Parts: sequence; structure tokens; C-alpha cells
Amino acid sequence: MFPILAERLAERVDAVVGADTHTDTHTAAVLTAVGTVLAEITVPATDDGAAVLLAWAGRQTAVLGTGRRAWALDGARCHGVGLLRVLRAAGEYVLEAPKPAAGRCRRGGKSDALDAAHAARGVLAADHVASPRTDGDREALRLLHVCRRHYSDTRTATINLFKSVILTADDDLRTQMRGLSTLRQVQHATTLTTTSGSGLDRLRRTHLATLAEQIQTLDRLLKANLTEIRTLVDKLCPTLLDQPGIGPVTAAIALTAWSHPGRFRNEAAFASLAGVSPVPASSGRITRHRLNRGGDRTLNAALHTIAKTRQRCHQPTKDYINRRTTEGRTPAEITRSLKRYIARQIWRTLEATT
Repeated sequence: MFPILAERLAERVDAVVGADTHTDTHTAAVLTAVGTVLAEITVPATDDGAAVLLAWAGRQTAVLGTGRRAWALDGARCHGVGLLRVLRAAGEYVLEAPKPAAGRCRRGGKSDALDAAHAARGVLAADHVASPRTDGDREALRLLHVCRRHYSDTRTATINLFKSVILTADDDLRTQMRGLSTLRQVQHATTLTTTSGSGLDRLRRTHLATLAEQIQTLDRLLKANLTEIRTLVDKLCPTLLDQPGIGPVTAAIALTAWSHPGRFRNEAAFASLAGVSPVPASSGRITRHRLNRGGDRTLNAALHTIAKTRQRCHQPTKDYINRRTTEGRTPAEITRSLKRYIARQIWRTLEATT
């Protein structure tokens, strides 16, 4: 029914424990290496519940040969992160359950127990399996990056609102703001007085000052956030910042996706995660590849930023672009090739220095 895991996993196992994780409970199912469900259990989503689940899995798999097992967690880095930490502390072999295929019909119904069995069967049937990201400094980088994206998005929305309030202001206020950069407008807005004028004018000036203070607060948060990211990147892999076009933020994204040595079997797997590996689309006499629209789109965007920066500032990259252009390649094709080369370079740097 399913291939034995000997060739695809780091060690031979006799069973796979699939876990469907939720906020309050975790449901697990033990499956043999050929996909037969042996037992199911539901435990509280606490450390005590995880301990009960671990002991239960030991009893269920003890009757199968050596009793070695792999865990397939659905939601390993969200609802199942507590269970993941307990399992790793116990030395268990933990894998991420593959996402179900888009549009898959649940003709057999849906329940937590069925989802747990689907998670285990997903690992059994997968061509390649993945281990969850680690905690520690790399999780700190992920947290800093998601907060930075929130600060940046909020700052952009606040500036847009700030500009719209100025646009509908009276001529006197618009004259004061005209010709100033956004930074100067924000600084000037914090000095606006609200003691004179109509009620509408006082209201507009009050809110402009409030919006300006919010923008300045977000600027300080972004500056402090960048300092923390740079400090962590310097600690984990300082040589990454020596590469052309790579800054603290793009380095943090790459480190978070890569996570730890051995997570990817080779640089092609890392490129596949980033969505920069060409996908075969050949048939009959036609041999071609298509754009990969899957993978980690945040990592893909970071590689795109690095590629565009090198196109502007890195002479070897400029020479490469000129050569490929004379060969008839389009700018989009050249950028895709650059992103693939950058993914290889980053993976080799991370594997060699961390």
C-alpha cells in the first residue's frame, strides 16, 4: 500500500504516529509501515498530556519489531509546538505532516482521528519528508521578522492615512506641508497647535499630531528591531552578511527557513523550499520547465530582493546578465536563474559555517 520508509527517513521505523493538534486536545493514531491503523487516542494539549501520549505510543509500538517509530505532526510549529518540544526532549524522531493536496475530497468523512491517520499516511506516501524548525535563536529571528512585517505594514497604513488627512485640510495647513518630505511633514505635524480655528480644524490638527506620533513610534520600533536582528544574525552566521546583496533582514529569513544543519538533504531541496527550482513540464517531443509557484514565498521574496540588489550593485552579476542577454534570455528568466544560484550559495554558506 505504501513504500517502506527505509530509503527516505534518517532511520528505519516500524510505525508512524500521526498527530492532529489543536488548542485544547491532541489526537494521535499509530499506523504500521504499510498504513494500517493500530490504535487511536486523544489527550489534553498540555505537557502532562504529551507525556501520556508518549508513554501510550511506546506501548503500542513495542509489539512491532524493534518498536522504533516516527512522529508526523500536523501543525508542528503552531498548535503542536508544545508536543513537538516534549517529543524532541525525549529524543523522538519527529517530522512535519505534509499538507493535503489541494481540492482533496473527504469522501471518507472528517474527524480528529481521521486527520491523525491522514498525517501519518502523508509521511508514509511522501517522496521527501521534512523535520520541523528548531527553537532558540532561530525562533527568535522568526518572531522578530513577523513583528517587523507588522510594524512596517502598520507604518505604511498610518502614513497613507496621515497623507489623506493633509489632502483634505485647509489651505493654510496644506501650504505648510507642501514641498516637505514625509519625514519633515511628520515632524511638523507634532508641533501643530490646536488652540485656534474651528472645531473641524482643531480635530484635524489633533489627529494629525496623533498620527505623526504613531509614525515616529513605529520608526523607533523598526530601528530597534533591525538592531536585534543584526545581532542575532552576527551570532548565528556572520559570514552570510559578507555576501553581496544580503542584509540583516534577508539573512534572517534565510536562517529561519534553513533552521538547522541536516534539515535539507542538499541544496536542491533548499531551492525547492524557496520556490526557485524549475518544475519539469515536458511531454512527448517537448522538453521544458515552468515557473515554481510553490514553496516558502517569504524566502522566495528575500531571494528576489538579493537578486535585484546584485543586478544594480554587483559587477560579476552585471557581467552575467549581459552574457545571458546576448544568448537570448529574457530579464525574467535571468532573474530566476540568479535566484537559483543565490539559493545554492546561501545553503552552502549556512551548512559550512553554522
